[in-house]
Amino acid sequence: MADTIAKTTDEQKVKINEKKWSKPLWSAGWSGIPNIIIERQEALGLDPIDMNIILHLTQYWWRADNPPSPSVGTIAKALKLGVRTIQKHIKRLEDAKLIERVERRDGPYGSQTNLYKLDGLIAAATPYAEEKLIEIAAKKKMREDRLARKKPKLTLVKSE
Repeated sequence: MADTIAKTTDEQKVKINEKKWSKPLWSAGWSGIPNIIIERQEALGLDPIDMNIILHLTQYWWRADNPPSPSVGTIAKALKLGVRTIQKHIKRLEDAKLIERVERRDGPYGSQTNLYKLDGLIAAATPYAEEKLIEIAAKKKMREDRLARKKPKLTLVKSE
């Protein structure tokens, strides 16, 4: 099935996801996050609040050159947690080098929302992704080998 999905066009992929989630849900917006981050969250040291913060950050991250910048208050409200709890988790993610918080100042007394770079998370998850790709390739080869064994081998018989 994965091979079939990989061969579909972008438009077909949208329709597949629309069918899964429904047109209203899909049309209201979506976020992309690599499965390996979800699968290996424990190995990455991410607890459920950390994962929710990362998911929330990805909601605002649409281009590689434009890091997400939601306010801590926005994240706290969405997760129904206190601002201080979100700040502590962001600090923990920073200390683990999974995210980089970039402060933005408007002069000496004001500030804008922080930018959040996820390069550290990407770097930490990459070895797990590479491991998974090797696993996927090995499974594909095993499947191909199994199918090749099942095919009858035809030989040409010369008539006299």
